[in-house]
Formats: sequence, structure tokens, C-alpha cells
Amino acid sequence: MSDLGPVAWPPAPITTDRLVLREPEGRDRAAIIELLASPEVGTYLGGPRPRDELEREVPEAPKGRPGRFVVDLDGAMIGQITLTKETGHLRQAAGRAELGYLFLPEAWGRGYAAEACTAALDWFADALPGEPVVLATQTANTRSMRLAAKLGFIEVERYEAYGAEQWFGMWSPVTPPR
Repeated sequence: MSDLGPVAWPPAPITTDRLVLREPEGRDRAAIIELLASPEVGTYLGGPRPRDELEREVPEAPKGRPGRFVVDLDGAMIGQITLTKETGHLRQAAGRAELGYLFLPEAWGRGYAAEACTAALDWFADALPGEPVVLATQTANTRSMRLAAKLGFIEVERYEAYGAEQWFGMWSPVTPPR
């Protein structure tokens, strides 16, 4: 379970020039299944999940959870962003907010991920001032590595896990001088 501490959830939808970050809705179910079943999306995540399994497991009305945003373009889900504090999968992230992002392949290469992640990080910096955010990705995932750099994540370490080299970075909100 994620824990964003004193942050009220869900926040009002976050809008950018092209996107809306919001809670998941029933109309997102097909896109969620497509996202998790996509071979391209699953390339650096251990592979795609079987579609028939997802059809059984994904509820008709997907539930929101603190820190999970659906990325909406013109009324349709194109991806999701998570900003959660979890302790299970990555010891380096324990107790810290971790950014995660998944986008449908047809949304790749258009700047949507950078726009949505920037908006989510700005929201986070306002909600939890001064708190850093961490991110982990495979070094082979060049798109994710470029996005992390564009967002301002700084490399903390590289390590081996899941049979591949992993990259772990940290982002700190900029505090304006007083």
C-alpha cells in the first residue's frame, strides 16, 4: 500500500496544455489492459502480462489509489503515472516517493510523458515541499533514461537486478532563494 502521508487524495485533476492527470474511471479499463498487455511497454518490465489474465483481474471500475494518476488526452487514457512511497521492490526507494510511468506506445515520442511527469512532480513539490523523489529504470531503456534526465533526476547509483543493469536517480524540488 502506498503512503503519501498528509496529502489529501484524490487531488483535483491536474491540467497541462494538452493533458489531464486524474483518477482512473471505468472508461479506462480497456486502455489499462492494453497498457499492461503491450509487448513494447513490457520490454523492460519483465514482459507483458497475459491479456486473458488481465481481463479477469482488472475491475470494471478501476479503483484509484493514492499517488496513481491516469494521463488523459482528449478524453482517452494514454498512460499512467505513480508517485508512491512503497517499501517492497527496491531497497533504495524505501520510505521515499518513487516516480513510475507507463504510456501506450502510440503516445511515445510526442512529449506527453515529460509533460505529464513534470505536472505530477510540480504537484508533489507543492503537496510535500522539499521532499525528494526517486526513480529506477533499466539502463537499456534509453527512452526512460532520456526522460529521467529531462525531468532533472540525478544518478545516485547503478546496480544489477532482474538480469540487467539498473539506474537509480533522485530528483529534488528547487527551492526558491529567500
